[in-house]
Amino acid sequence: MSVPDYMQCAEDHQTLLVVVQPVGIVSEENFFRIYKRICSVSQVSVRDSQRVLYIRYRHHYPPENNEWGDFQTHRKVVGLVTVTDCCSARDWPQTFEKFHVQKEVYGATLYDSRLFVFGLRGEVAEQPRTDVAFYPSYEDCPTVEKRIEDFIESLFIVLESKRLDRATDKSGDKIPLLCVPFEKKDFVGLDTDSRHYKKRCQGRMRKHVGDLCLQAGMLQDSLVHYHMSVELLRSVNDFLWLGAALEGLCSASVIHHYPGGTGGGGTGSRRLQGGSVAAEAANRHRPGAQEVLIDPGALTTNGINPDTSAEIGRAKNCLSPEDIIDKYKEAISYYSKYKNAGVIELEACVKAVRVLAVQKRSMEASEFLQNAVYINLRQLSEEEKIQRYSILSELYELIGFRRKSAFFKRVAAMQCVAPSIAEPGWRACYKLLLETLPGYSLSLDPKDFNKGTHRGWAAVQMRLLHELVYASRRMGNPALAVRHLSFLLQTMLDFLSDQEKKDVTQSLESSTSKCPGTMELITLPDGLALPPVPLTKLPIVRRVKLLNLPASLRPQKMKSLLGQSVSTKSPFIYSPIIAHSRGEERSKKIDFQWVQGDVCEVQLMVYNPMPFELRVENMGLLTSGVEFESLPAALSLPAESGLYPVTLVGVPQTTGTITVNGYHTTVFGVFSDCLLDHLPGVKTSGCAVEVVPALPRLQISTSLPRSAHALQPSSGDEVSTNVSVQLYNGETQQLVITLENIGMEPLEKLEVTSRVLTTKEKLYGDFLSWKLEETLAQFPLQPGKVATFTVDIKAKLDFSCQENLLQDLSDDGVSVSGFPLCSPFRQVVRPRVDGKAANPPEGSKPGDPSHVKTLEAVLNFQYSGGPGHAEGYYRSLALGLHVEVEPSVLFTRGSTLPATSTRQCHLLLDAFNSTERELTVSARGGEELTLHAGECQRMAIQVDKFNFESLPESPGEKGQFASSRQLEEERQEARGLEINSKLGIRWRIPSLKRTGEASVEGLLSQLVLEHLQLAPLQWDVLVDGQPCDCQAAACRVGDPIRLEVRLTNRSPRSVGPFALTVVPYQDHQNGVHNYDLHGAISFVGSSTFYLDAVQPSSQSACLGALLFLATGDFFLRIRFHEDGTSRELPPSWFCLPSVHVRALEGQA
Repeated sequence: MSVPDYMQCAEDHQTLLVVVQPVGIVSEENFFRIYKRICSVSQVSVRDSQRVLYIRYRHHYPPENNEWGDFQTHRKVVGLVTVTDCCSARDWPQTFEKFHVQKEVYGATLYDSRLFVFGLRGEVAEQPRTDVAFYPSYEDCPTVEKRIEDFIESLFIVLESKRLDRATDKSGDKIPLLCVPFEKKDFVGLDTDSRHYKKRCQGRMRKHVGDLCLQAGMLQDSLVHYHMSVELLRSVNDFLWLGAALEGLCSASVIHHYPGGTGGGGTGSRRLQGGSVAAEAANRHRPGAQEVLIDPGALTTNGINPDTSAEIGRAKNCLSPEDIIDKYKEAISYYSKYKNAGVIELEACVKAVRVLAVQKRSMEASEFLQNAVYINLRQLSEEEKIQRYSILSELYELIGFRRKSAFFKRVAAMQCVAPSIAEPGWRACYKLLLETLPGYSLSLDPKDFNKGTHRGWAAVQMRLLHELVYASRRMGNPALAVRHLSFLLQTMLDFLSDQEKKDVTQSLESSTSKCPGTMELITLPDGLALPPVPLTKLPIVRRVKLLNLPASLRPQKMKSLLGQSVSTKSPFIYSPIIAHSRGEERSKKIDFQWVQGDVCEVQLMVYNPMPFELRVENMGLLTSGVEFESLPAALSLPAESGLYPVTLVGVPQTTGTITVNGYHTTVFGVFSDCLLDHLPGVKTSGCAVEVVPALPRLQISTSLPRSAHALQPSSGDEVSTNVSVQLYNGETQQLVITLENIGMEPLEKLEVTSRVLTTKEKLYGDFLSWKLEETLAQFPLQPGKVATFTVDIKAKLDFSCQENLLQDLSDDGVSVSGFPLCSPFRQVVRPRVDGKAANPPEGSKPGDPSHVKTLEAVLNFQYSGGPGHAEGYYRSLALGLHVEVEPSVLFTRGSTLPATSTRQCHLLLDAFNSTERELTVSARGGEELTLHAGECQRMAIQVDKFNFESLPESPGEKGQFASSRQLEEERQEARGLEINSKLGIRWRIPSLKRTGEASVEGLLSQLVLEHLQLAPLQWDVLVDGQPCDCQAAACRVGDPIRLEVRLTNRSPRSVGPFALTVVPYQDHQNGVHNYDLHGAISFVGSSTFYLDAVQPSSQSACLGALLFLATGDFFLRIRFHEDGTSRELPPSWFCLPSVHVRALEGQA
């Protein structure tokens, strides 16, 4: 016997072998359709008995194996079923003849045979025959199963007759010696009458009867016969048949112990349906017995007693599970003594392994398999080698030796494409290689490689993947080769050397040039699906971050009346359920928004693990939830680049919540969809963001140059554009801003606000001012349209300077009282030679950067339009303004001098030109004072005194929480504004044609303010009814003149009474006053005047008269009497004008 049956199992010893074969030309489809129906009748209950027959069907069986039917009866073909097509009665004789020829192949062992004829109709088909069944077609054959059952019953009848015939042979004839084919020549010339020979014959016949009993469903009988055969054959050292008897004993015991079978759902599992189990269990004795006690009287002369009831009753006949294996080992050791019994030995090893697999004794099973590997059979064909290695692989898999199983499966795969095969079976090789993957802990799903550490031997796995790639190419399937190469590169990247990485990528590029790699599922002909392999490690992504829009494009929600805090619907202050759900939402959804139609960005931190430059093409985003137009990018990463930022962009086309699921790439010709859920090492702060409706886009350009200066970090505004301008202090310049709608939606609403950033410098007046009405008149601004907007920049800082560059007025040789009454507008006072230089020291020149002040402000444009405006969203665009303010004119000191009128005074200012050019200063449009670069001059400005009490009350004074210091500052500022508006000081630089304003707020001390302020008590002196304040009053000598002193009380309190004395004198213009004027002036009445108490906002007057007796210029000084009332009030309240009277000659 040369062809092993690797599917053998212990239960096959109880089966009858039936061969089903086609006769003539029968299509494979039709044959196997009938063959499957025949195989469905695998067991038949015997009539009037509890026994069950088991049938084993084969559609191909080597005739040489049939010659071993006496050695083990389950190898004998006892039934033949043939299937044929016959369409006409004319072909019937030839068909029937072929049937007889087929029978002759197995004729020596056949019990019975059947012929199934399909397609024949008519008279021939109607003839009743037992061995032939006629059917009109393969579809119309309902009685096939019933015919097979009848056929099996006929086999049982022959089997039972043979069993009884062999078991009841009492003729005294010699028992024939059963032989295997290779023994026949060895027994020629032996003494057939020797006791040794007879025992050999008896032992072999006992074993043969045991086989027949087992096939006939008599398990316990077979056990007894096997035991007796073992004892007989052991005594004569008939090792080959002793091994067969031991194997039969093992098979019967296995059938008894494992009704479910050991062949993986084969014939043994069907024993549960029969009735023999109960009968055998009733006769079963103590399990585990391994000895046989044989009664000497049980043996007759020829050694066979048909009545085995005594042995059944006394024999401990069933082997224990442990003994089964021991007997298998013993049987195999006997088989190994015979070179021609290699197939028997191999099949016995296979059966033992299946039993051990059921017993879960894997290590012992591996020993049997290892023995089977080294059994030398005749020269096997390549197909037989493939079959042998495949079965070994399956058996190793059965006992849990997965890697060993994979090894033999791979050997079988390589055998399919051995050089000796004319047409290598690459498809079979590929299929077998796929089956080896689980044994090497290799899965073709890349997701399995993201779970923890790497499993299996990477070197072996890489070798196997290379073989899959090669087999795919030889099969002519480049798509399959690309898929396996991608898988190799993705999962084994960490184990590849630099050279291997280059080789694999070159091979991949070569394959993708013929068939690009895709993300489609590849389904093999056998139904196996190969999942797509995204190359997530080329490049490796470590972080994914959704970027907010630029500050100028971020949408902002308009504040509602109720505020944004009323968003939760829960009435509870705190709920852990709500907090948990919010936390989950916050972890998934990002707190900023994207805008429909605007380019959005996602930043990936990637690095290249390859030892060469990596080119990534067509890299874009994978999103869901919103229609999204991804704008793919291409990048080139240097070798082993380290973390490298890559920004992917796209445009959401609709609104809603968009989720960034991953990205797609094309690397080495392989298109990959890389999902973030499958990237365990990726860090992300959230992948979902809300897309709000479309908004317009505003672009601004200005008439000023862009600034290289960045605003202060504490500004809080993300400024998109910075402009800078250089102004002189007090100068005003217009900033023309061009507004262009570069979006796709109309710009419907615009609001402009400004904010001056924190500065150490105090600003006077409005730094930025504008009128928005003209710009809004051009709205709505359609896409592509332009509008203009004008902003006035007024840089007005403090004009005061702490350096006293001029002498005090009292030091220059001119006394205050020495000024002429009609003093000019400008009083130039040259600095003293020994005083401070006009030009400051070198380190503090006015042009130095230390003197340049910096002002920064932000213009904020809030605008909206389109669908976003309807949903309550707007955008904010910030323009940064950097203004460098150079000093123009500085006022180093300010003081006052009284004027000829009590309602006026002279404001003296020391003006210094801090520029490097000639500068002029003027007040109220009067004469200009020219100052050369670095020159300082004093200027006097005659001003009317101010009634500060009449200024409107500031809002701060009405506040309940305004501090006194704030109130005082507000009052001071209001006074300064009032003074500046009256003075109207302006400067001009003729060479640059630049002008500006100047202010004196920072220069005005409290004393100066008091001098500039009208006293609360206003005193007026009238001569002959005319106010005498600035000009001299004229009168005639000898004519009495009326003198009236009038008091107006502007204070909030009642004042008085007062006593005043009028003292006349003459001024000789040399510092000498003459008060002895009794001969020149005479009072009509008393020279002392009395005023009663004056209520607030009331007026009072006192009258008197004077008589001038001589001509000349006379002055009248009015002196208050110091009493309790006058001492309570400050002296500045008693400022009366000096009265100048000119007495002229009287008329004749």
